[in-house]
Amino acid sequence: MFELENVVPWGRSFDEYVEMFGLEGETLTRLLGCGDGPAGFNADATARGWQVVSCDPLYRFSAGQIRGRIEAVRDEVLRQTRQDAEAFVWSRFRDVDHLAAVRTEAMEGFLADYPQGQAEGRYVEAALPSLPFADDSFDVALCSHFLFLYSSQFDLEFHLAAVRELLRCAARVRIFPLLQLGGARSPHLDALCRELRRDGVRVSLATTPYEFQRGGNERLDLTRC
Repeated sequence: MFELENVVPWGRSFDEYVEMFGLEGETLTRLLGCGDGPAGFNADATARGWQVVSCDPLYRFSAGQIRGRIEAVRDEVLRQTRQDAEAFVWSRFRDVDHLAAVRTEAMEGFLADYPQGQAEGRYVEAALPSLPFADDSFDVALCSHFLFLYSSQFDLEFHLAAVRELLRCAARVRIFPLLQLGGARSPHLDALCRELRRDGVRVSLATTPYEFQRGGNERLDLTRC
């Protein structure tokens, strides 16, 4: 079973973000990516004229230090992926080597953009459940491969506090995937949705065209009413 003890710096591509979060054809302004890590999304989205801020505690480090952290976990991530290959859908990626190449390209794009992006305020050191942004600073907040994925490391109370903080910063929130490491549905999902509905939040699940974790093709969409 694929399992990691801690949150690891492992970045996904712009195209993956588009499919995970249903961004195709949208006109996006004031977009927050929370827990983006070394993803290539901000760099490519900015080049397309989108207004994106990424936040992550990883951004306390320099580009060189982040590269070192990526290199420190890379072999273990790929080893576990090879070991549990049947837990993944190999349609987007031909094999583990192709996956490694795509993710490495995305992370290299991030590393090249990171110093300028930091200077421009596009990469902000911050961690859920407390973000340094004013209310309604963004139109949409995205959270990729952090909430729900690390359900063993972070309990329901953390997830509720984190999602409420995202909804404070943005009227709309999208979270992907809904599975935890190992491929089971997060045990926090149903209770979290019940609590948010009590808060008056509009809650829905959306099927995505993106599926890499087997069965991981659903996204949580939240709208503050």
